[in-house]
Parts: sequence; structure tokens; C-alpha cells
Amino acid sequence: MNADTTAAQNTDSAPTFKLWKKMQEMPLGGRVGSWLFSQAISFKAPYFRTVRPQIRELRRGLCRVTAPNRRGMHNHIGTYHAIASCNMAEVAAGVMTEATVPPTHRWIPAGMTVEYNAKASKGEITAVTRLEAIPEFGDEKFDLVVPVDVIDAEGTAFVTARITMYISPKKR
Repeated sequence: MNADTTAAQNTDSAPTFKLWKKMQEMPLGGRVGSWLFSQAISFKAPYFRTVRPQIRELRRGLCRVTAPNRRGMHNHIGTYHAIASCNMAEVAAGVMTEATVPPTHRWIPAGMTVEYNAKASKGEITAVTRLEAIPEFGDEKFDLVVPVDVIDAEGTAFVTARITMYISPKKR
């Protein structure tokens, strides 16, 4: 690993993470900043807007996103829809990956496996992704498997997902 690669792995080097940190300095304890940041994410990836995600916590290797459990996200039996759960998982995994991968690299989702473990209870939905270790971003391409739990208001992980992100160095 060369000095440029080491510098790129600095926590503050990912532009998305820099923007998040800056917006957390806004009034009302970062609530306004969190809302604006979440709106910007939904603008960049408009389909995310369908679940009305709110980024609540973000740092390298971790993202926590919440969304209301509203009727528009329900299936025919009145519970949170499976694909809405996948959308929440992809929001959390994508935002975390964007905030973790240095500007010297790029990423794209390459696949997702999902397990539907239970029906969601009523109340807010939370998607949490947490990497056990931050990978090294060198000259080689690699797959990063991002685990995501989609949790209901009672704390039950009613959906678990593993999203494979294909990471590669940007062309110089």
C-alpha cells in the first residue's frame, strides 16, 4: 500500500461522509442537517424516496436509517412489504458504502440475498448496517459483503440482507 492509498483511507476523505459531518453541525442538534442529507440521498437515488428514509447515524462502516411504517408500504396482509424492506436495506448499505469507500475507488451493488424472518410489528422501521472491519482499499478489485438488519419497533430483525458491493479503484 502506498502513501496515497493510506491517505485515501482517512475517515474524513469520503465526500459523502464529509457532507454528513458538516450537516450535523446545523441547528437543532443536527436534525435539520440529517433531514437535508436524507433528502439529498433521495434526490440522487429517487426510488429510495418511496420509503421516506431518514439517515440517523453515519460513520465509516456503519449506517442507521429509519422510515415510517405507513400504509403505503404495506402488503396485502397489512405488514411492511418485503420489497420496501429490501429498499431500506439498500439505502443503509449504499449510504454506508458511499461514506466508507475513499474517493480513489468506486462501488456498485452486485447482488443481494434476503431472508424474511418475521412480520414487522407496527411502528418505525430501522435498517442498520455495520461492518466488522473496514477493508483496505488497494489496487485490487474486491467484493464487500455488507450485512443489513431491518428491524421493527419491537427490536425484531424481521429481514436480514447481505448486499455484495463490487469495489474497484477508479481509473487514473
